[in-house]
Amino acid sequence: MEESIRKLFQSLVDWVRFKFDVPFARADVFGVHIGGLLLVVILFLVSQKSYKPPKRPLTKKEIDELCDEWTPEPLIPRLTEEMQREPPKLESAAGPHTIINGKDVLNFASANYLGLIGHEKLHDSCTSALEKYGVGSCGPRGFYGTIDVHLDCEARISKFLGTPDSIIYSYGLSTNFSTIPAFSKKGDIIVADEGVNWGIQNGLYLSRSTIVYFKHNDMVSLGKTLEKIAVENKRARKVRRYIVIEAVYQNSGLIAPLDEIIKLKEKYRYRVVMDESNSFGVLGDSGRGLTEYYEVPIEKIDIITASMGHALAADGGFCTGNLRAIDHQRLSSSGYVFSASLPPYLATAAISAIDVLEDNPKMTAKLKENVALLWAGLSDLPGLEMGSNPHSPIVFLKLKKSTGSLKSDQKLFEDIADEEHNVFVVVSNKSVLDRCPLPVGIRLFVSGGHSESDVNKACESLKTVVPAILKKYHQ
Repeated sequence: MEESIRKLFQSLVDWVRFKFDVPFARADVFGVHIGGLLLVVILFLVSQKSYKPPKRPLTKKEIDELCDEWTPEPLIPRLTEEMQREPPKLESAAGPHTIINGKDVLNFASANYLGLIGHEKLHDSCTSALEKYGVGSCGPRGFYGTIDVHLDCEARISKFLGTPDSIIYSYGLSTNFSTIPAFSKKGDIIVADEGVNWGIQNGLYLSRSTIVYFKHNDMVSLGKTLEKIAVENKRARKVRRYIVIEAVYQNSGLIAPLDEIIKLKEKYRYRVVMDESNSFGVLGDSGRGLTEYYEVPIEKIDIITASMGHALAADGGFCTGNLRAIDHQRLSSSGYVFSASLPPYLATAAISAIDVLEDNPKMTAKLKENVALLWAGLSDLPGLEMGSNPHSPIVFLKLKKSTGSLKSDQKLFEDIADEEHNVFVVVSNKSVLDRCPLPVGIRLFVSGGHSESDVNKACESLKTVVPAILKKYHQ
């Protein structure tokens, strides 16, 4: 703008010199210096707003024409054939056996790891709680929604895991939705495994932190990521920093190498947030999770979350750790502050489930035997390979060679699941919101309630169905 004004002013000066043929320094009109006068005129013209025609209201005809031409965007994306797929409907409890469409099938689709669904002690405790407290609590924990069994449940979890304090949530998925944003804010740094489940992904998104992903369960990638942040981000040492992982990854069945993660955490001075939904009650000699499995002191983990809807066969979730971390959530965690508290009978069910597990440590041994038996039976399945850890309760089957596209791979696995009438299995489908890049496959959730005969039957059935479906795709 200044350059254009200067050029315009110079051209005017040249014109004046030519017309009057006198030195510019002596050019005055009525005692006013021509240069100053021109400058004032130019500035006045430049400061004026461009001309705009006066506005007039649209006529009814013009409004109608605009409305006819307008095509609103849909509120939701167009439903594809995959989205309209109806899941199977269970007609009985989701135990080792269940009923679908009137037929008894083996259930390898429910995370009933210890086989506690239908356990008599859990039934009795729920019945007593219903008679005493009713069904719901009708209020958040901070507003008359705290019942004595909630405090008992938190104390029981802390005693079992050996942590100072715990907090329970009314919904398992909302535990990570709420816990992560309660601690990590805008400007903070979170380094997360790219294979974390959607519940954690949403917690990361809600935190508004700077999210950096490392390759799935790859400690070399994690180390390089932490080193890169330390070198390139000068603010890193001044903000809160977290490593977010799952103990057993729901999307792959792999087990996180906690011993290596702890070394990296201490080297780069990060805090660790770990979800134990698929390891609590499963890993370790007594079912105390990944810290027991690796013989790592539990205080090395800053924040531990887990769902109570898996091994404990109840519902809700919990977070456990030091006193300050837990107290902070009671005022800062949205899922705790604003949601109605966990129904009392579910809190008593969780307490009873921990009691049963502690009184019967062989329950985890039975689960491990079933996992090993399933591995042995499916290790030579043609066209598929085991993608999970041999000690994981989630046995993940994936293609040795992709069909060429994610959609085609998914369709193949869905055909296997549909064709499998004797064993209820699930495909690791992802929602449109799930950004996990891991390949699809079949997830088998092993239960300690399965008998040896159940596991052998599942292996034989899959060995019949899988080759027949693969043959169709390779014709």
